[in-house]
Amino acid sequence: MAAALAGKVALVTGAGRNIGRAIALTLARDGAAVVVNGRSDRAAVDAVVAEIEAMGGIAMAAMADVSDQAAVLAMAEAVGERFGGLDIAVANAGLRRQTPFLQMSLAEWREILSVALDGCFILAQAVVPLMLKRGGGSLIGLSGVSTHVGTPNRCHVTASKAGLEGLMRGLAVELAPQGIRCNCVAPGSIDTQRGLSAGSSPGTLNEAGIPMRRKGHVQEIADVVRMLAGPEGGYITGQTIHVNGGVYLG
Repeated sequence: MAAALAGKVALVTGAGRNIGRAIALTLARDGAAVVVNGRSDRAAVDAVVAEIEAMGGIAMAAMADVSDQAAVLAMAEAVGERFGGLDIAVANAGLRRQTPFLQMSLAEWREILSVALDGCFILAQAVVPLMLKRGGGSLIGLSGVSTHVGTPNRCHVTASKAGLEGLMRGLAVELAPQGIRCNCVAPGSIDTQRGLSAGSSPGTLNEAGIPMRRKGHVQEIADVVRMLAGPEGGYITGQTIHVNGGVYLG
């Protein structure tokens, strides 16, 4: 195992599959102890923990709904008890729905924002004290290209990610004196297993509409997160890094 992140502790939300899983494995590959978070699929979380341990790494399963403040605070407390602090937090958890605006209920609107936006706020408040114990850290949010190009039937998703990017810019300035860097990674269309509630990929994000004529791979997102989390990203804060094959030229 490489040692670029040796001695670091990372927490990745929504890490049981797809992009979150790739991020967790990549951080572990480079030496970080990884807290693998999931909301309900304990088997998936345990499988990622087992993968990390099989490659010689250190991992911890942590089940918590990121929209539940009490659950996130309990998770942060458990991390502090085991590792003494935290260096890297990746707010990857999110929900995707496709619902026409005039058919969208306020409850669905709030459900989507409660994870990507409220969840990052709750996570940051819980883990920043753990980062301060380590003298700083890196907080990374997973945004998306939809909030920059607009996507029909997803105004709640785009709004949640736009809010996430604004939150991270505000935190970047406020927390910089304490040595905490805050950034977003905005993936384009990535080849993942989509949940049933997410619906099909929007036509504007299919291969024909992507200048590079292909979807991205989860590892390509994980590698950018890894860069921001490590010493290579030491002078980067308040930014949104776009990884989308040319769909949006940030």
